[in-house]
Amino acid sequence: MKKSQNKKPVVLITGYLGSGKTTLLNNLLRQEKRQVALIVNDMGSINVDAEILKKQGAAVAQAAMYELQNGCICCTLRDEFIEQMEKISQANTAQAVFVEASGISDPGAIAASFLAYEDENPDTNVYLSSIITVVDADRIHREFLTNLEKYRSDRSGETDENGLGAQDITTLIVDQIEFCNRIVLNKCDLLDEEKIAAVEKVIRDFQPKAPIMRAVNGTVEPDDILTDEPFDFEQVDSSSAIQKAINSLNGTKGCTDEYGISSFVFEERRPFNREKFMSFLRERYPEQLIRAKGYIWFSDADADVQLFEQAGRNSSVTEVSYWIDALSDEQKKAVLEENPDVRENWDAEFGDRENQIVFIGKGYDREAIRSALLGCLDGKESA
Repeated sequence: MKKSQNKKPVVLITGYLGSGKTTLLNNLLRQEKRQVALIVNDMGSINVDAEILKKQGAAVAQAAMYELQNGCICCTLRDEFIEQMEKISQANTAQAVFVEASGISDPGAIAASFLAYEDENPDTNVYLSSIITVVDADRIHREFLTNLEKYRSDRSGETDENGLGAQDITTLIVDQIEFCNRIVLNKCDLLDEEKIAAVEKVIRDFQPKAPIMRAVNGTVEPDDILTDEPFDFEQVDSSSAIQKAINSLNGTKGCTDEYGISSFVFEERRPFNREKFMSFLRERYPEQLIRAKGYIWFSDADADVQLFEQAGRNSSVTEVSYWIDALSDEQKKAVLEENPDVRENWDAEFGDRENQIVFIGKGYDREAIRSALLGCLDGKESA
């Protein structure tokens, strides 16, 4: 099947929480020659992935970005996603569309939504070309390899002592691996060849056809994963996944209901004490948290924006930018005049400095986490 002339290909990037979707997207944008539109979906109430792209993405300044948050485009944000697609279809400002789905999105459901949209709008100027699933090789091997193997046995009718079923997170990972036409096996530098081969073998059990590209830091050749050909639904071998995706169009259940995953945002103006915060990460960080990400600041470095990220058992704090309030008065005035919306969230004492972290997990104690984080702050709480 060939694409219609002048239609815009849509590239959907999926993958479990912390797999490296934003890093891959950033790398693709740096090499992209076409004018692109971006749709970035994050299940938290703060779209951190979009903020990362704005701060670090070399080509984002020239791209139209649409941010969808507080849900997933495969379910609760499906209508908003289709609305944005229609806007992009009608505009003449993009030659291609990149969509970064949230980490718990089901790509089959997104594809089914897109297929229904195309059927209802035959004159649309967008078409689905690629579904790229980013797989964290290290995390799959350390945390999910055994479960994936048990899941495979469970499908054959054997009983699983851990009770793995449709509600398990493993199911979500399998859905993402099954429903794609490209796989980026990321973080391969963290495993030796034998372990990478073991991960690839498990992936092949669920996805026999999609090319697997090994990557480090989401670096791949764009020509290896991008195509102008329409996505071939018939080549996706998992008919059960396709049927599940189509059936999901008639339901309203969100991802957090199906997989037991939820999120919350920690927001606080006061700075973190670096030693206390790092001690919390090392010694008391809840294992129920699957993923966390956000911008923070430390009392001993009040000019620097720090990016905090956690995925599974890995966490990091990296200096990525500077706070506007740390600039000279002249520079600050110029920036605020050029970006008046920054003033809307300006604090008399802290300026634009603020800790905002989205936590995503399953079965965690929100209040206990919040209390622990408050204990890591310096300064007195505002009255």
